[in-house]
Amino acid sequence: MSDPYKHNRGSVVLIKYHIIWIPRRRRRVLGGSVAKRLEQLLREKAKEINVQIEHLAIQPDHLHLFVSAPPSLAVSQIVFRLKGYTARVLRQEFPVLRRMPSMWTTSYFASTAGNVSQATIQRYIEAQSTRD
Repeated sequence: MSDPYKHNRGSVVLIKYHIIWIPRRRRRVLGGSVAKRLEQLLREKAKEINVQIEHLAIQPDHLHLFVSAPPSLAVSQIVFRLKGYTARVLRQEFPVLRRMPSMWTTSYFASTAGNVSQATIQRYIEAQSTRD
């Protein structure tokens, strides 16, 4: 089994995000060939910015990403780069998407995740503070 942690010169990290965003006005445009191309573009851009997509689910009116990210990228930067790149390319390749004022809404949902639960971390920290 591979090590889920990212090691570099000064740190060892495990940063995972669950990210969701929707097309403008929640239009159901993410099906068929648009969805296939969107997946290709997301994987391409994620690789370029050193983000690993662990799980991806594209629904007609929204998408879910579960990613592992480097500490040098804030979640807002990840979303900005993925949304910007995919919007530009998809609107160039699918003329029907050009009728929308923009491809994506400006909002998104993001939540952090890891290998252990919040309760486990809390118990660990509490146990550490009792030691002298």
